[in-house]
Amino acid sequence: MPGFTAAYVPDLSGRTYVVTGANTGLGFEAARVLAARGGEVVLACRSEDKAREAMARISRETPHAKLDFAELDLGDLDAVRRSAESLSQRERLDVLVNNAGVMIPPLSHTAQGFELQFGVNHLGTFALTSLLLPKLAEGKGPRVVVTSSIAHRSGQAVWSDPKAEEHYARSQRYSDSKLANALFFVELARRLSASGSPVISVGCHPGVASTDLGRHVGIANLAMKFVGKVLNTAEQGAWPTLQAATDPEVVNGDYYGPRGLREMSGPSGPAFLTRLARDPGAGEWLWQRSVELTGVDPGLLPV
Repeated sequence: MPGFTAAYVPDLSGRTYVVTGANTGLGFEAARVLAARGGEVVLACRSEDKAREAMARISRETPHAKLDFAELDLGDLDAVRRSAESLSQRERLDVLVNNAGVMIPPLSHTAQGFELQFGVNHLGTFALTSLLLPKLAEGKGPRVVVTSSIAHRSGQAVWSDPKAEEHYARSQRYSDSKLANALFFVELARRLSASGSPVISVGCHPGVASTDLGRHVGIANLAMKFVGKVLNTAEQGAWPTLQAATDPEVVNGDYYGPRGLREMSGPSGPAFLTRLARDPGAGEWLWQRSVELTGVDPGLLPV
């Protein structure tokens, strides 16, 4: 295989996928393909109206698509708990695709007061995943997908100021949150394996794709429109997500991203993780810090 694209997504009949932030961008493109291949897709989003609009678009392309909506606000840990409780009542849940995130906003905070990028991109994802692990363990070939970024390479494992009370550099905070995503999926993979869980943890990144994630970057919005013409479109940027979520060859702890142009574009394949992202000590520290800050403990013992 020269690289994974949507064309390689297998038949998904009988499987249920939850995709966070599925109303737009990479999440929408992933949900669209998952539904087209026969999977039941739950669009977990903040806005029901936007999710319903996305579902209507998918249904126009795939008239018999199996779609549903779940309210999810990763910026409020109480809301995350409610969402997880509701999702756990579903008949089945096989794959959780953690796609939703925020990128380089002005200084903002979650409902619990955490800096928005760390709070949404990591803490909300950590809490939702942890709360859904028991339900996922009942699924068929269950897996968790966590979306990181090539920006994780410049991330620093410094989360001593989770509310940004001392300093806020939004680009650095974004990189730090994406490093947290990488550390989380790797540490989760270690702990799931050690516990004998049937669930696997897989990471991915979209390279550089033209989506509305960068809406806070100002003039860079113009550059992103250009990027979509020479690098990845949102549709192409979703290929690593689709590989991580559906490829039967995927194993616990794998990480996928575009294979071309310094991992910024092209079909999906194995991707590069920094030594820090793979460091067991950093993963263990972040895990314990995340339990402390969210009040959610997955109950998985360290390796």
